[in-house]
Amino acid sequence: MSFELGSPSYLYLLILIPILLWFRYLRRKKVHAPVIYSDTGLVTRVRYRGGLWPRYISPILKSLALIAIIFALARPRFARTFEEVKTQGIDIILTLDVSGSMKAEDFKPQNRLYVAKEVIKEFVQERTMDRLGLVVFAAQAFTQCPLTLDHNVLINFLDNVDFGMVEDGTAIGTAIANSCNRLKDSPSKSKVIVLLTDGVNNRGKIDPLTAADIAASLGIKIYTIGIGKPGNAPFPVDDPFMGRIYKYIPHALDEEVLRKVADITGGIYFRAETGEKLSEVYKEISALETTEIKTRGFIQYNELFTPFLLTGLGFVLVETVLGRTRFRKIP
Repeated sequence: MSFELGSPSYLYLLILIPILLWFRYLRRKKVHAPVIYSDTGLVTRVRYRGGLWPRYISPILKSLALIAIIFALARPRFARTFEEVKTQGIDIILTLDVSGSMKAEDFKPQNRLYVAKEVIKEFVQERTMDRLGLVVFAAQAFTQCPLTLDHNVLINFLDNVDFGMVEDGTAIGTAIANSCNRLKDSPSKSKVIVLLTDGVNNRGKIDPLTAADIAASLGIKIYTIGIGKPGNAPFPVDDPFMGRIYKYIPHALDEEVLRKVADITGGIYFRAETGEKLSEVYKEISALETTEIKTRGFIQYNELFTPFLLTGLGFVLVETVLGRTRFRKIP
């Protein structure tokens, strides 16, 4: 809240006050009475009470009245600024592979799933205006968290994601279909799936490209992310005699299918071979899918001219009453 004047140009009228005082009171010449009285003794015996009135009190009251009225004309007021924000959020389903191949520890010191979850958390925290949901898949797919604006709830669900939730396998087509099912009734103008996987579609009854056609028909864009380093990847194995050991298994990733899925729906395919690169990928997707924000500002005024106007009129009234009663002049 701030104080301001709506019509500050009226303050220039204050210059008139000293000018009027000069011509009305300070520049007075002694005037000789045109009538000569034979005896003024009776008048001299009367106590004169108006000496201060014409010289000080009346000019001060009139000046204060003019000052108050001029300030009222200048429209003093308090201004309070408001901003109305309207957002057109994006509905995003985060589709995450939890198959056994995500145990590979080529993103040392953690496995692929752990790193993916941490990066997704960062992505979620940046999308404050959007509804986000989570679908996890292996041999089947299911909704871990429906679309929500409560991102703390989503992160809690994400923390609970682990291996063994679903039978092992990689059903990319089924995961896309499940994600589309969550978005098909969304009123949002922009609907997006961010699918992360490290494997090849080997389970499910729906082909990934068929599922991509369905997504395109619903106006859903899919960004696909393939993660993992090429070559042999270290997989932890718990041996009953030797404890935890690592087996190196070739990394199989169907980049061609992931690229076609993205192309069909108007999305982009990304490859992330390190945790740092994966973080960059999600930041790039976040930059591509910007939330529309419209702001409209308006100002609310609280006018204060009435107290100044009443004060000025009050000074006028006091000056008039005193001038005609206690300080009344004898003609």
